[in-house]
Amino acid sequence: MTGTLVLAGTPIGDISDAPPRLAEELAGADVVAAEDTRRLRRLTQALGVTPRGRVVSYFEGNEAARTPELVEELTGGARVLLVTDAGMPSVSDPGYRLVAAAVERDVKVTAVPGPSAVLTALALSGLPVDRFCFEGFLPRKAGERLGRLREVAGERRTLVYFEAPHRLDDTLAAMAEVFGAERRAAVCRELTKTYEEVRRGPLAELAAWAAEGVRGEITVVVEGAPEHGPEEVDAAELVRRVRVREEAGERRKEAIAAVAVEAGLPKRQVFDAVVASKNAAGDVGPPGRR
Repeated sequence: MTGTLVLAGTPIGDISDAPPRLAEELAGADVVAAEDTRRLRRLTQALGVTPRGRVVSYFEGNEAARTPELVEELTGGARVLLVTDAGMPSVSDPGYRLVAAAVERDVKVTAVPGPSAVLTALALSGLPVDRFCFEGFLPRKAGERLGRLREVAGERRTLVYFEAPHRLDDTLAAMAEVFGAERRAAVCRELTKTYEEVRRGPLAELAAWAAEGVRGEITVVVEGAPEHGPEEVDAAELVRRVRVREEAGERRKEAIAAVAVEAGLPKRQVFDAVVASKNAAGDVGPPGRR
């Protein structure tokens, strides 16, 4: 008989949030795969538990190489417990690769539910929670980050992101640029910890606050795009918005697409406005060439 893979949620801050089953699984597993074995040691000490099974590391750097080894343990009948530093494995943490491999080999996969920064931040944000999507971490490079944000600029569901504190101001500024300065958001910092803070407000206001420096674990919740129809924007304003983006370094084609998303209009309508403006000025150039 094959074994069982157990995904165990761990506290995101307050150790007393650990579910009772976590201690039982830590004590009884044949193998405990931990994102950071030092953090695991602190966790087991706090819970008063001594794992009887083998403890191995399982993190981004060795995930690909260690997965076959753990699958072999599972197919041999072992109970393997997977824990990450905080929250649920696989959610922006190691785990998906192992789950997929276990499922492919018909190994039972179960979970010990636990704290989640995503759901906790969403609940505390004060923003709509009936429909939401989790976007994880945004790309580090500014251009890639803007591109990813533009992909969801028209998304009506509430958006949830993780972010590093030293990139928070740049990320919020990019969100204000793409989603609009007045789009509501909440920055949730150090959830369940001593210095927990939830800062709510328009994106531009939050970006200015974050520019002063923020510490701790960060989750950002952003209101979805408004459900009303397209903005009533005249052609001159559309052209102005495209020109601002071009002057900032964007290619014309990308600028037109972004302005169309912002205004809730077809790209063709923005394109036609730009072409008409260039014709009137006697300066016509193919879009995307500048």
